[in-house]
Amino acid sequence: MSKINVNKVKAGGDMELKEKVVAINRVVKTTKGGRTFSFSALVVVGNENGIVGQGLGKAKEVQEAITKGIEDAKKNLVKVPVMHGTIPHDQWAKEGAAKVLIKPAAHGAGVIAGGSMRAVLESAGITDVLAKSLGSANPHNVVKATIKALGLLREPVAVAKQRTVKLSKVFNG
Repeated sequence: MSKINVNKVKAGGDMELKEKVVAINRVVKTTKGGRTFSFSALVVVGNENGIVGQGLGKAKEVQEAITKGIEDAKKNLVKVPVMHGTIPHDQWAKEGAAKVLIKPAAHGAGVIAGGSMRAVLESAGITDVLAKSLGSANPHNVVKATIKALGLLREPVAVAKQRTVKLSKVFNG
């Protein structure tokens, strides 16, 4: 899985990262003096052109938690090979008890995925994909497993070069 520096993304010019809030969690701590509320926000950022990242922000206010989550997500960017709006091959990944399966889909199929996975796939710029979340529905682990699966994808050109075969033998698209 290749990590990307946010400064290199910004240096690319037109790559503007868009953020999506996946989940907000309210935590209550009861003390002798009363209740203290704090919030955590799970945020996904991406340029909708093959770069995606996720982050977690915690703060006393929702907006501050979202801002911290965005900053954390910009530190955890991953490059995803997107070919004709879909992914090059099937991929399976696991994070905690969450398991995800992503498959390439025909043009026009759309993003067929659940809530947390949909946010990650759309932020990465994938327009046609079949995805299934198995096991835990915890949004934190589902997002991490999805990004792990996207990071494990390999481009057909790199596979052909590694195997020293023609590209037509690896990919016929």
